[in-house]
Amino acid sequence: MKDATGKETHWAANLQQGTIRLRENCYSIVVIDQFLIENEPAESDQMLEHLGSAFPVYLSFAVSGMERLLREVRAALHRRKREETQARRSVEQQIRSEISESLTAMLLSCDLAMSVPGVPDPAVEKIRIIDDLARGMRQRLSAD
Repeated sequence: MKDATGKETHWAANLQQGTIRLRENCYSIVVIDQFLIENEPAESDQMLEHLGSAFPVYLSFAVSGMERLLREVRAALHRRKREETQARRSVEQQIRSEISESLTAMLLSCDLAMSVPGVPDPAVEKIRIIDDLARGMRQRLSAD
């Protein structure tokens, strides 16, 4: 299996052993025999609670060969990678949006602070430095 997927593989003889492995390690994919899920509902519920971020792949080992198992595992790994990429992009976009809003507020505050009459020159210079830094950050943010 490792040669075909590039991932280290661990086996469990039953759902109880599978649950123990899931408690001890973090997995990308968990292949589960449908027969065990259907015939041991209490143990399967307990195991499923410990999946974490692992993608479950359900197969009937009685009728599925190794080729199908590999195909399903590869497809699950591909789905997991695609979903992780989409989630990462979504988080990046949200962070960019929040930073952009904060930078806009900083720039507006700097403009308002510099327009106040009688602000000492040293304070105006510090405000300009903050303004320049915020504008630079905004440019780098929009360039990415």
